[in-house]
Amino acid sequence: MEIVKQIKYEPAGVKGGYTDRILSIDLGRRQITIRDLPPDFKNKYIGGRGYAMKLMWDGTSRKTHYDSPENILVMASGPLGNEPGFPGTGKSIVGTISPLTDTFIDSNVGGHFGPLLKLAGFDALAVSGIAQQDVVVAVDGDSGTISIMAAPAYDKAIDEGALSFGQGLLADFNSGEYSDSLAAVTTGKGASNARFGIINSLYYERKRKRVRCKQAGRGGTGTVMRTKRLRGIVVRSSRSKANGNNAVDKEGVRQAGARLREVILEADPKQLHLSAWGTTILSEYMNKFHLFPINNYQYGQSAESSKVFAGVFLDRYFSQNTPDGCYYGCNLACSKSVESVELKSGPHAGQTVSVDGPEYETVGAVSCMGIFDPHFVLEYNWYCDEYGLDTISAGVTIGFFMECFERGFLTAEDTGYELTFGGMEAADRLLHEIANARGFGRVAGQGVARGKKWVAEKYAARKGISRDDVQTELNKFAMEVKGLEFSMYVTKESLAQQGGYGFALKGPQHDESWLIFIDQVHKELPTFEGKANALKWFPLIRTWFNATGLCKLPWIDVRNPEAASTAEPAKNLPTLAYYVDYLNATTGGHKTLQDILDDSERLYILQKLINLRHGKGTRASDQIPLRAMGPAFFNEYESRAEYYDGWLREQLGDTELPASPQQRHELLIQKRIEAYQKLCDIVYEKKGFTTDGIPTRETVAKFGLMDEQAGQLLHQFGI
Repeated sequence: MEIVKQIKYEPAGVKGGYTDRILSIDLGRRQITIRDLPPDFKNKYIGGRGYAMKLMWDGTSRKTHYDSPENILVMASGPLGNEPGFPGTGKSIVGTISPLTDTFIDSNVGGHFGPLLKLAGFDALAVSGIAQQDVVVAVDGDSGTISIMAAPAYDKAIDEGALSFGQGLLADFNSGEYSDSLAAVTTGKGASNARFGIINSLYYERKRKRVRCKQAGRGGTGTVMRTKRLRGIVVRSSRSKANGNNAVDKEGVRQAGARLREVILEADPKQLHLSAWGTTILSEYMNKFHLFPINNYQYGQSAESSKVFAGVFLDRYFSQNTPDGCYYGCNLACSKSVESVELKSGPHAGQTVSVDGPEYETVGAVSCMGIFDPHFVLEYNWYCDEYGLDTISAGVTIGFFMECFERGFLTAEDTGYELTFGGMEAADRLLHEIANARGFGRVAGQGVARGKKWVAEKYAARKGISRDDVQTELNKFAMEVKGLEFSMYVTKESLAQQGGYGFALKGPQHDESWLIFIDQVHKELPTFEGKANALKWFPLIRTWFNATGLCKLPWIDVRNPEAASTAEPAKNLPTLAYYVDYLNATTGGHKTLQDILDDSERLYILQKLINLRHGKGTRASDQIPLRAMGPAFFNEYESRAEYYDGWLREQLGDTELPASPQQRHELLIQKRIEAYQKLCDIVYEKKGFTTDGIPTRETVAKFGLMDEQAGQLLHQFGI
């Protein structure tokens, strides 16, 4: 690869989980800068998500869009990432201004990239500018060089695929051999043509003897990467991963890790058994409790759902004897893969591939299209990874257009073919059209928020009616908030998860407030007050995980047996104590759980300020589609009329229900809307916000964020 720009550097050592350095690369100016961080930076912004937001707050403005040269693509681990002695430390985040939401988005991703970046000497990598040609960035801690290089030219099939290009890149960078001292991030041609492009994190798995991938899937991170003409980033370090954080108290780290591994070993096989089934086990739970997003979230349950339950994948596809942790030392090992899958459709039909997944979210995305075929799930998974497309956004977008077609808002003349729920051939065709910007794929690749505007204009012109009236109807079932498509949980019966999606700062992604399980399965949030409190507490602790480089699953999905005897079992506090111990042992600090929550709340408020700056931070931005609150249409009400009538009786007490089913449906919607608005009022108060969802000056000042920019921003809102 031709070197465009290269510098020599001395990799910083890791001390107490930090290198205290950020690497900044401006592709347009071909500048490579190493920035030493002041001592208080990590105390205030922690790492990972916090570092990304601070860089975005300082380095971008309200005028910055996803394709602006000044937009920054940040990749960062955290102080607790890269520790094989503690489960789940392979996480890092990718943060940027999103092509979907037009504000800050972060997506967490597993694998080796974040840990190796730290070992190569950096807590974060920040890429800005737009290159004059397709380039690759290499951070080589072994040779002490940082390079911008012309992207290699492979044959067309390899060059256009995120997985294929990444595999070639990792081999080329190491004299044709793969190594677990190397990792890369890449994306494919689909990310050039759709707003929901992903970044694949690629690493060599010694046990499977092949390159595997995890995905930074949400919000269009890959689209930003391709816009910058950045084809890939390679990082190398041969420094030892064992004790790689150079913890202040290595024995304390060992003890905290041993306690968590013991809980996982004891509890996981008795609970979700993620080590065997991966997250596909959630399909069965979601279907049982009417939470599976079937036919664009119209229904939560189907007689066909069992075709894509975890047992099917375990029996037919998963390699049962191969541990599947996405980083060393994690005995939860929930990251599943399938070998030797022969593709039946698409441009690679007949090719045998390995599939990294599926995760529950991908299974849910396929059910969102009304499809229950496990082989289709695998093909959809692989093609999305190869194209560099988010399985969630792609599935929800296709599901939305399927419903538009079935409700008469679209015709075959608009789409080019019949687009109905359950149509595998149509779904497959549209996926490839999205990736290649062909036909109706040019519309679908824009996502739900922009797609519904296109449909409204098309339908209004055809019928000679008001576009606003059509838009109002489409808003009922367009499953997006803030421009981001919903992740895969039906929220009609969970007010807590409705708030979890509506208040989520990045848009309706479950990693900020995954309350559906504790609300609808464990029934641990029975009161309105309990739901509101959860919507304050859970986003804070989950934000902390994204700042420190940790996977949340060993905490939230493996219930510590001792949690049952605590006042709030859902918080799994005995396990959180291990995390507090791990933090203090690593950094040499003396933090309490409340200190951690306070640190996290600072980041939460900072992200809220960024949203406000970009026009997505008020109460209006937290409103969710009608379908997320209840049955948007009468057919949904009819499917569970007895349940819904029972819910109404609980709300009305001695008042009789309307005689007409249609009237009961209308009353149900009214009550659900009232409940959500009441939730907004209470949660905003608990968070220190105004009734319009804006932080007060006291709240911002409390966390040391009242700089000149914040003051001017609040002044614009009359605060």
